[in-house]
Amino acid sequence: MAKVNTKVSTQASKADRKPSGSSVDRIYEQLKQMAMNYRFRPGEPLNEVELAASFDVSRTPLREVLNRLVAEGLLDFVPRKGFSCKPLDTKRVFDLYEVRCGLEMMSARLATERATDAELQALQQGWREIAADFCDLTPVECARCDEQFHEQIAQLSQNTELLHTLQNVNARAHYLRLISMEQAHYRRTTCAEHHLILQAMGDRNPDAAAQCMSAHVTLRQEELVEVIKEGVARLYMT
Repeated sequence: MAKVNTKVSTQASKADRKPSGSSVDRIYEQLKQMAMNYRFRPGEPLNEVELAASFDVSRTPLREVLNRLVAEGLLDFVPRKGFSCKPLDTKRVFDLYEVRCGLEMMSARLATERATDAELQALQQGWREIAADFCDLTPVECARCDEQFHEQIAQLSQNTELLHTLQNVNARAHYLRLISMEQAHYRRTTCAEHHLILQAMGDRNPDAAAQCMSAHVTLRQEELVEVIKEGVARLYMT
C-alpha cells in the first residue's frame, strides 16, 4: 500500500482554507459595518477567537482586517489588551465634528467653483427627488442619503484626498447620524438646509455655500450631547 504524504495533504488543506482576497474584503466590510454601528460595546475587548470562528477564518487574516480598521479610526488597539471599539465620548465626538465641519466647508467651496453647470443641476435634481420622500424613509435610509449627498459634493470638489477623508469621517460618525435621523425635526431641518446649500452652489457663491454648509454641519453643543447620551444608553440597554 502506498504511503500517504500527510505533510503535503495537511498543507493542501490549509491552503484550501486560506481566505481569498474577496473573502478578506467580505470580512472587512462586515466588521466595518459592525464597528460603524457599535455592534461591539465601546472599550470592551474583541474576542478574536470567537470572531475568527464566526467568519470561519484563521486569526491571521482577521488581524489584518482589525489592524486596517484601527488605521481608519474605527477600532482601538492597546498592547496586551487587544482590539476594542472606539469610545463614544463627548470630546472625541466634538473633535470629529470640528474636522467634519472644516472638510465640508472646503468641499462646498471647491465644488461651487469647479463643478460644471450640468453636474450641479444633476445634484440639485437628485436631492429634490430624495427630499420628496425623505421624511418617510427609515432612519438607515435617511442616514445613507445624507452621507451620499455630502460625499457627492466632495466628489464635485475634484479633490480625491478630501473625498476619502470625508468618507472616513462619515463612517466614524455614522452611528450618531443614524440616531439623529430618527427625529422628525432633524429630518425636516436637513432637507431645508440641503436646499440652502444647493441654492448657494447654483448661484456660484462659494462663500455662501461654505457658510450654509457650516451652519448645517455645526450642531448645537447641547443637541450633540443629547445624541451621544442616547447612543450610549442604547448600547447598554440590553
